[in-house]
Amino acid sequence: MKSTIGEVKHHVGESVTIGCWLNKKRSSGKIQFLQLRDGSGYIQGVVVKSEVSEEAWEAASKLTQESSLYITGKVKEDTRSKGGFELDVTGVEIIQVTEEYPITPKEHGVDFLMDNRHLWIRSPRQRAVLVIRAEIIKAVQGFFNDRGFHLVDPPILTPSSCEGTTNLFHTKYFDEDAFLTQSGQLYMEAAAMALGRVYSFGPTFRAEKSKTRRHLIEFWMIEPEMAFVDHTENLEVQEQFVSHIVQTVLQNCQAELETLERDTSKLEKIKGSFPRITYDEAVDYLQKNGHEFAWGEDFGAPHETAIAAQYETPVFITHWPTEIKAFYMKPDPSRPEVVLCADMIAPEGYGEIIGGSQRIDDPELMEQRFKEHELSQEAYQWYLDLRKYGTVPHSGFGLGLERTVAWICGLDHVRETIPFPRLLYRLYP
Repeated sequence: MKSTIGEVKHHVGESVTIGCWLNKKRSSGKIQFLQLRDGSGYIQGVVVKSEVSEEAWEAASKLTQESSLYITGKVKEDTRSKGGFELDVTGVEIIQVTEEYPITPKEHGVDFLMDNRHLWIRSPRQRAVLVIRAEIIKAVQGFFNDRGFHLVDPPILTPSSCEGTTNLFHTKYFDEDAFLTQSGQLYMEAAAMALGRVYSFGPTFRAEKSKTRRHLIEFWMIEPEMAFVDHTENLEVQEQFVSHIVQTVLQNCQAELETLERDTSKLEKIKGSFPRITYDEAVDYLQKNGHEFAWGEDFGAPHETAIAAQYETPVFITHWPTEIKAFYMKPDPSRPEVVLCADMIAPEGYGEIIGGSQRIDDPELMEQRFKEHELSQEAYQWYLDLRKYGTVPHSGFGLGLERTVAWICGLDHVRETIPFPRLLYRLYP
């Protein structure tokens, strides 16, 4: 019967056939030990010369790293093996013998690995990252679906910028100028006025010429938007959301976290409510701890890392200066020089993973903001209409998937968090 490695636990004592690749091999005289993978997991196949046909033994002997094959054998439990099971091989059918596979067990440079990303993702470490990424995506969808949110897909081609920046990828939409989206948020606000609670999950693009370990040119964003929700309620949803993601990964990806040698004790603390400090308090902390920093500046990576180092969970930094935040954020009624917003900073130096705010719902103030930021009312008259026809208090946030993957996996660079990263000066493969 056919099986996958991930399903052999249901076939103990039975003979199964698995389509797989050879990860590595070692031989001990008349026994060959085949480390096999099929995408669902890893298993060792033991080939004993005296127990298989001459053809099966010779076929196993020809196998090289990443050769493809069908292997047949009896499943048995083995507590010493990583997956808990082993295969007593009875048959080997070669599909292809691979020659000179470029990625070997030796050390390779980052550029070489990135040039061979289409092969690098086969390695145990990269597979573990991508499995965790997929689990995070399932957790995201489950969280919102279970709470009555509707998935809405905003457009990727837009007539203008969401946040007033010029760091956009320009293209032509027939005879009109168009841009690749940097956020679906404005469209999600429109969707929230129709459906109440919504979320989007899609690719976004930033044309910033940044080479830091936290930045990608193309990345995926999860952007919920909620009608009749204020700033405080917005923070509560974010806490529940991030806690749910982390705890789901801990529950379902123990083997992958072990492969990555992740210290899971740090992730186990990510639950419940997170600490909250104001921008004012954050600035005061930095100034008292050796950082030259003036009120009204934005935080860089060293500042976020220093602030986060005080906490074992993510921390909210709230009430940022109005002047350095996006035009749509609602000013604090008691202090209009700051807005009702928050950045969630991940622990362990991973920086901002969520930015969110209560949105401006006053039509006159939104008109004023458009003028102050010199935004095109022609391109976004529809956005102004949201305040004209049945305006309500509403809030939302955006979580960057790849930064979240990097933090949960404990990775040094965000380039490993997406199957085929788009980086400054890298569009291949």
